Amino acid sequence: MIKKIAVVAFGGNALLRDNEIGTIKQQEKHAYDTLTHLLKLLEDDFSIVITHGNGPQVGNIMLRNDAGYNEFKIPKMPLDICVADSQGGIGYMIERQMKNILNENKIKKNVVTFVTQVVVDIDDPAFKEPTKPIGAFYLKEESELLSKSNPNLVFKEDPGKRGWRRVVPSPKPIDIINKEAIKDLTKKDNIVIAVGGGGVPVYRDNNKNLQGVEAVIDKDLASALLAREIGADAFYIITDVPKVYVNFKKPDQKGLDKITVAEAEKYYEEGEFAAGSMGPKILAAIDFVKNGGKETIITESTQLAIPNCGTRIVLK
Repeated sequence: MIKKIAVVAFGGNALLRDNEIGTIKQQEKHAYDTLTHLLKLLEDDFSIVITHGNGPQVGNIMLRNDAGYNEFKIPKMPLDICVADSQGGIGYMIERQMKNILNENKIKKNVVTFVTQVVVDIDDPAFKEPTKPIGAFYLKEESELLSKSNPNLVFKEDPGKRGWRRVVPSPKPIDIINKEAIKDLTKKDNIVIAVGGGGVPVYRDNNKNLQGVEAVIDKDLASALLAREIGADAFYIITDVPKVYVNFKKPDQKGLDKITVAEAEKYYEEGEFAAGSMGPKILAAIDFVKNGGKETIITESTQLAIPNCGTRIVLK
């Protein structure tokens, strides 16, 4: 019997809290705590694919990149390699914690991590207008010096006035490499970890060969694409709130239980969901359902044991 498939996209808070420096012990604890709630999906007879963000981790890798070059002239690695590094490290951490949880609950399952390449269009308009901030904060003068030394680097001031950060393109994901292998492993009831940090960004050159590119892919959009490609029944977006709200943090704040794609699109167009937080999650939720998915659930991991938890987005 083929089981149902759920793709579960972890937000950044699944591994790291804003008030923490991000030691490996802190990240392991949060990964463990979040993963324990996935047992409910296993009880409900789902096979699971886990995806995850990598923002703080890839930022730290880039800092090490810069420090190694400045101090010891160790060659800098391009952004696609840094994303791959973060996928391997985070995937290993999630895989190990998941195996420990399965062992403690006497559940026999394989857990496998895919360093996943995600194809983008090299002619995507995003490459002409970089918007995704990555890496460290700099003084304006420092950013100007870096730009002069490398014209390919683009910096923009942080909206919170914390300094200037490098910005890179965030193109739309169009294909998942090894999607058939991921689907096959999942249908055989293995737990798969894939598309970490939105996937390693690659494009096909004139010879159809894969080439890495300096970009960062939105994790939720890549996860939605993977969910579509492997025929997932449900797409869970795990965040730091129990459900989606309109009039968020206002006196008339209202939680949404079950809404249609049309309602979600209406709220999005009215500006209810911020571009830097809930906005991309709503777009990913809509994308999955409009392209054949049954439902997207946006919620906090602790809510998974509750029937009909979170905000559920359906076609009609």
